Amino acid sequence: MKVVTFGEIMLRLSPPNYKRIFQAESFDVTYGGAEANVAAFLAQMGLDAYYVTKLPKNPLGDAAIGHLRKYGVKTDYIARGGERIGIYFLEIGASQRASKVVYDRAGSSISQAKREDFDWERILDGARWFHFSGITPPLGKELPAIVKDALEVAKKRGVKVSCDLNYRAKLWSKEEAQRVMIPFMEYVNVLIANEEDIEKVLGIPVEGLDLKTGKIVREAYVKVAEEISKKYNFDTIGVTLRESLSATVNYWSVMIFEGGKPYFSNRYEIHYIVDRVGAGDCFAGGLIYATLKGYDPQRKAEFAGAASCLKHTIPGDFSSLSEDEVEKLAGGATSGRVER
Repeated sequence: MKVVTFGEIMLRLSPPNYKRIFQAESFDVTYGGAEANVAAFLAQMGLDAYYVTKLPKNPLGDAAIGHLRKYGVKTDYIARGGERIGIYFLEIGASQRASKVVYDRAGSSISQAKREDFDWERILDGARWFHFSGITPPLGKELPAIVKDALEVAKKRGVKVSCDLNYRAKLWSKEEAQRVMIPFMEYVNVLIANEEDIEKVLGIPVEGLDLKTGKIVREAYVKVAEEISKKYNFDTIGVTLRESLSATVNYWSVMIFEGGKPYFSNRYEIHYIVDRVGAGDCFAGGLIYATLKGYDPQRKAEFAGAASCLKHTIPGDFSSLSEDEVEKLAGGATSGRVER
């Protein structure tokens, strides 16, 4: 099955051994970005996952493409050009010290992308699914139009569409996000979001939550999912439920809202977070895969929840998982015993 994702892949630089950026004398190097992370997961599940972006025609652009190919992602439709690849610095937190991100992405190749860089009729030919996120439209002047071009072709061809709202305050205001993203919702079949995304992008607050203590009130999420369903015609709404006790200890679960009913995954106690970046993207990938496989809503929740839980144990933006590993955890194998 052919699936297509579209966005920006960046060079990621992280100080080793939980050092702060101020302390760093070297950086660990990898590549990642929301939609690229989703493509990598789907490729590992055995799908024909194509990632679409624009990268500079230089060794860093080549390295990013090589990283994608290493994980089985198809790169046939990547446009080349522009001056640079976007960079982000990740300072990995521990205990009560939160992780921090510093972006250096202004003027990146994707921000300079033009509509003519992407032939969506060719890109989406034979595709079953198209995925994008709210990170991409604010990156460049023509990107909202490029995303709309893709959505119109997807609708015409009967391609299912998923959107992870992924609100980023460093990229645009909530007013700008609502102006651009809300019109896109008519094309979306599967919506993925957390409480901040729902409030900032759709303008619907999730009431009754205490985000400072990290406590999750399930009824609040069910209520807002019901409200979203009344306003939009989504097939499925997927929400991640993170209870953050510290930077390295979290409870993790997900909710799938489908057919007017909520379905909650197992609640995982993650004792030691290796890298939380990309966990939400792994959830998106798990939900896309489970939907394409025809799983019922409860099984979708368990599969996507397990996949995103496991991502917390893997360094880097991309997951490195097999379907069997995800299914085992989804089925209740939570002990972490050595497999011999």
